[in-house]
Amino acid sequence: MASPQDVTALLAGWSRGDSGALSQLVPLVYVELRRIASRQLGRERVGHTLQPTALVHEVYLRLVDQRQADWQNRAHFFGVAAQLMRRILVDHARRHNAVKRGDGVRCVSVEDAHDVPASDQIPILALDHALDRLQKVDSALATMVELRAFGGLTVDEVAQVLKVSPSTAKRDWRTAKAWLNRELGLTDRRD
Repeated sequence: MASPQDVTALLAGWSRGDSGALSQLVPLVYVELRRIASRQLGRERVGHTLQPTALVHEVYLRLVDQRQADWQNRAHFFGVAAQLMRRILVDHARRHNAVKRGDGVRCVSVEDAHDVPASDQIPILALDHALDRLQKVDSALATMVELRAFGGLTVDEVAQVLKVSPSTAKRDWRTAKAWLNRELGLTDRRD
C-alpha cells in the first residue's frame, strides 16, 4: 500500500510531464478509485449498465486529459476524481431517465459514504440539483458534499483539499448535511 506521500510525489512528477510517474501512479490509485466506484454503483438498480470498472476507466480517461493539472496532493487528486465521477454518474442517470422516466432512478447518500441506511438515499439527480443550489449559497459546502458523497473522502481529506482546519471541516460538514436535509425534505437527523 503506497503512502499518501508516495502518491503526492508521483502526482507532482506527472504534473511536470513525467510519463513514468503516471505509469507508477495508475496502479496505486486504481484500487481506491475502483472501491469508490463500487460503493457508488452498489446502490444501483439490478441490471445497471454502468459497471465499476467502466466508471473508473471513464474517470481515468478524463483525468489523463488534465494535462495542465497542478496536483497538490492525494486528496486534491481524489477531489478532482470525485467531481468527474459526479458528472459521469449524473450524465448516465439523465440518459437513463430520458429512456425510462423515473424507473430505477440512481440513488446516492447525502450522509457519509459508509454504512448508510437505505432511507437516507435520494435520487442522484435530486442531489445534483440540490448541490447546484448549494453552490450558489456556499461553494465550499457544495464542494465538501461532492467530495464526501461522490469521492468518498474523509472529513480530514476534505479539510486538506479545501485548505481548512479539520474542526472547520467537521463543522461545515454538519452545516452542509443540515442544509441538504432541509432542502431535500429529509427528516432531521442528529450526528
